[in-house]
Amino acid sequence: MGAFDDVLASNAAYAASFEDPGLPGRAAKGLAVVTCMDSRIDPLRMLGLTYGDAKIMRNAGGRVTDDVLRTLVLANHLLGVDRVLVVEHTNCKMASATDEQVHETIRAEAGIDTRSLEFHTMSDQLASIAHDVQRVKSSPYLKGITVGGFLYDVSSGLLKEVA
Repeated sequence: MGAFDDVLASNAAYAASFEDPGLPGRAAKGLAVVTCMDSRIDPLRMLGLTYGDAKIMRNAGGRVTDDVLRTLVLANHLLGVDRVLVVEHTNCKMASATDEQVHETIRAEAGIDTRSLEFHTMSDQLASIAHDVQRVKSSPYLKGITVGGFLYDVSSGLLKEVA
């Protein structure tokens, strides 16, 4: 049995009844969401959106990295995005350790030196959200963008604007 047989079988079932909705590649609601890769977050349902409404960017911690900024520039100028939600969440693993602690844990458990990587951990989530919102606002490559910073409560499902 292959490592991906389960997801390929699920995809085959999905494709059997798939109908191309003919949607353009643009974000129908002009929205981009930067959020964490945490599997407890369902960005579309969390925001009352549907397929094709928004561009979703996910990474560990929901941080605005250089790659996220690159993607937002494309979304802004080529795909109709003029609003950005930066969404972090409660009980985030990236808010419970420092980069050095993460490097040490991986070294101790796997014997791998990851010090060439930056994990973008955060000691103060509200400050990191404000920082990431400012990164988007101050980008010289983004035009006509409205940005908001939010904290999602994984226990209640509520989203709170914090920056």
